[in-house]
Amino acid sequence: MKFAAEEASKGQVPEFFGKSGYVYEWLGATFENWQSEFLQLLTFVILTAYLIHKGSHESKDSDLEVEERLKRIEEKLDNMAAAK
Repeated sequence: MKFAAEEASKGQVPEFFGKSGYVYEWLGATFENWQSEFLQLLTFVILTAYLIHKGSHESKDSDLEVEERLKRIEEKLDNMAAAK
């Protein structure tokens, strides 16, 4: 509707194809939207991968951290067993 109104205001007949057809305007707008969404998704994927690689708080614990926690738990259990 917007395209047809713009063409009518210029005194031109709106065309679907042709030199300045609606299809080309629609494809251009669609590509711009797709490009924006694709770049946003790509940014999220790269940022997430980087944060997981760097060991952010949102990522899972590394093996070393898990081993340290297990050692602390074992020490507490040994201390509790020795106290009995």
